[in-house]
Amino acid sequence: MTKFYNRVVSKRVSQKWIQALGPEKMSAAEISGNRGERWKFDSYTRYQYPEYDVCKDPFTDENGEIVQHDIFLADQVWEHLDFPYRATKNIHAMLKPGGYFWLATPFYVKYHPAPHDCSRWSARGLKNLLIECGFDEDEIQSDQWGNRECAKREMGKRWAVYERGVDSLDNDPDFPVMSWALGRKT
Repeated sequence: MTKFYNRVVSKRVSQKWIQALGPEKMSAAEISGNRGERWKFDSYTRYQYPEYDVCKDPFTDENGEIVQHDIFLADQVWEHLDFPYRATKNIHAMLKPGGYFWLATPFYVKYHPAPHDCSRWSARGLKNLLIECGFDEDEIQSDQWGNRECAKREMGKRWAVYERGVDSLDNDPDFPVMSWALGRKT
């Protein structure tokens, strides 16, 4: 399995965070990705763009009711959204009480429109986004990782692939490459 250098640490930390929640008892949904397939959730649903546009409205079922899950996942999606605050408020509306929203975004990587590339987030920025969209400040974890070596390689023509034993995972807190957060709806 290819490991992208910019995601190694965020995946390790996030794995611990989500495992601590007891995923086997949770209904999970993921926005435009498939990371959640790796965790053993009780149920798992993928919502793919453009059929589902998280910026437009909360998702509804065949009866027009807002769908709700215990956890939503968004890995490398929020930087592509035109309206990330609106999308985060929609996620909040789609969470069951006590539910979680996990997201990970790049901070220092090359421009990559898919179809757009709109924003970058630090750990503090993700925390502030979650607070402004209704998540309780005391129920948010956020972190970031990066180093200059990874950032330099990310500026090349291809995504940098992590080489264990060769690439440093030392964190330079003043040079973030990736940020991630987990917020809880109270």
